[in-house]
Amino acid sequence: MLANYPLAQNSAIFDKDAFELEHNEQLVDAVENRSRSFFFVKRFIDILFSLVIVLLILSWLMPILAILIKLDSRGPIFFKQKRTGYKGKTFNCFKLRSMKVNKNANDLQAALNDPRITRMGKFLRVSNLDELPQFINVLIGDMSIVGPRPHMLADSEHFSDIFPGYYNRYLVKPGITGLAQINGFRGPTPSIRSIYKRLQWDLYYVEHATIGMDIQIILLTALETLREALKVKVIKKMPFSRYR
Repeated sequence: MLANYPLAQNSAIFDKDAFELEHNEQLVDAVENRSRSFFFVKRFIDILFSLVIVLLILSWLMPILAILIKLDSRGPIFFKQKRTGYKGKTFNCFKLRSMKVNKNANDLQAALNDPRITRMGKFLRVSNLDELPQFINVLIGDMSIVGPRPHMLADSEHFSDIFPGYYNRYLVKPGITGLAQINGFRGPTPSIRSIYKRLQWDLYYVEHATIGMDIQIILLTALETLREALKVKVIKKMPFSRYR
């Protein structure tokens, strides 16, 4: 479980307008006031960790997964999708293909028991192995290991229509994992509540990110992946109890 953070009653996420302001000055100031050492260390961790993954894991695992994907269904091994990134800029997000080739891949979220997902795709998604190519995104600077998850363009536009404050997620680089993901908000967003809760976690990270928090999130993501593989349930709590 993530360590308890200070309640920070003056935090932007407690403001009634937190999700209504497209440009939240409190969040902007929080990011701009971080020390240069934070960004240097964060980028150093991103590069070091990604190189370790690419050289020690992807170098031998990727060929195996590529063969299994090709044997399971027709189509490319990799899936490239336009997503919204840092400061709202669009970038190509890389994944291992987990679906049959279909015309709705770029504008329709995967759903529970989605018939587009292949047999191999189910394994890739449960194990999070489909996200491994995003370490390439981290190396080239489009993403960080930790940050708000990037969404496909159609979803970003839809979510920002519901909550104009959604734009504030883009004050930091998107991540492979983040606070929302380790607290159960990953995958499809079937309801307004799921969008709201994910945004709440993301904005908390934007305002309060630290290197220690990043390291905890990375370790807990690894633990969560292992627990999911072993079918062990994890119970999580918000770091601020009044909004559980």
